Amino acid sequence: MSGIIRGGAVLAGLALVSAVTACGTTHENAPGASSGTAPAAKQCHGPSGKYKIGMSQANLAEPYRVRMDDDVRKAAAGVPQFSVSYADAAQDNAKQVEQVNTFLTQGIDLLIISPNEATPLTSVVKKAYDQGIPVLVLDRKVDGDGYTSFIGADNVDIGRQAGKFFAEKLLPHGGKVVEVKGLAGSTPAKERSDGFNQGITDRNITVVGSADADWLRDKGQQQADALLKAHPDAQAMFSENDPMAEGARIAAQNAGRADLPIVGIDGLPVPEGGIKAVEAGRLSATFIYPTGGKEAVAAAKKLLVDCQTVPKTQTLPTRLVTRDNAAQVYAELNRS
Repeated sequence: MSGIIRGGAVLAGLALVSAVTACGTTHENAPGASSGTAPAAKQCHGPSGKYKIGMSQANLAEPYRVRMDDDVRKAAAGVPQFSVSYADAAQDNAKQVEQVNTFLTQGIDLLIISPNEATPLTSVVKKAYDQGIPVLVLDRKVDGDGYTSFIGADNVDIGRQAGKFFAEKLLPHGGKVVEVKGLAGSTPAKERSDGFNQGITDRNITVVGSADADWLRDKGQQQADALLKAHPDAQAMFSENDPMAEGARIAAQNAGRADLPIVGIDGLPVPEGGIKAVEAGRLSATFIYPTGGKEAVAAAKKLLVDCQTVPKTQTLPTRLVTRDNAAQVYAELNRS
């Protein structure tokens, strides 16, 4: 009897694999997709189902993260089968772990998470994933591969492009740079810094000082003030996001360095965002860093409603914004 049961289970498993493969495309060859794909969700009941999604946000102190939640909210409004609950971890790893556990207790069908820091959130993300709940990780990564799909831009490449911009446009003959970094335990902070160093390799540019400002404008101003006092001969500043760059601009003005070139990252297409700061001349440049909110909801729909697979990694595009194209890029992004 046990042999018959095992045989039946194998046949059922093969049938399930065939059904999943036949349902839609795997998107293995989509632009930015990794070669691996994550399976369709076990909870998929098609268009007739109703699905609860938990959105776990690292914090809402950064304008970028407010925009991410807004993008999720806007996209989810177009999927009648979805209801989304939101949680703000307020930059507290333990609080975010607790909030995710609460989502699991509430019986969510899918988790979207932008982790505060990688390592402290890895276990609870894997816990959800091991329970069969699809997990979409946005912007900041976790350790290992215990999640369904990562959606975000290539932070190493963005940092590299920023370094090349310094080498080719701001300091073509070399020079000294100070760097304002994000939250140390978050993957974008390390990756952007690593990429920046790659971009300035062999270009006679030296990072003479750096400091962590946790992605926050006020702390960016404080750290930039300290950096400029310690390195008054710095010729430019790289900030790993636009709010810290805006804080750094105030510090530069207070130090009598109003003309100091400052480059940021995020490029939010909102009046208080980085694109307008570039257009106004407060920043020399920024790089578009999509929130992934729209793409996360699209992936959730494929998994839960369409019973399709999704890429293990979806890499979102970036774009350099300077004063020459800021108005055009702002208009384009607000048409989409």
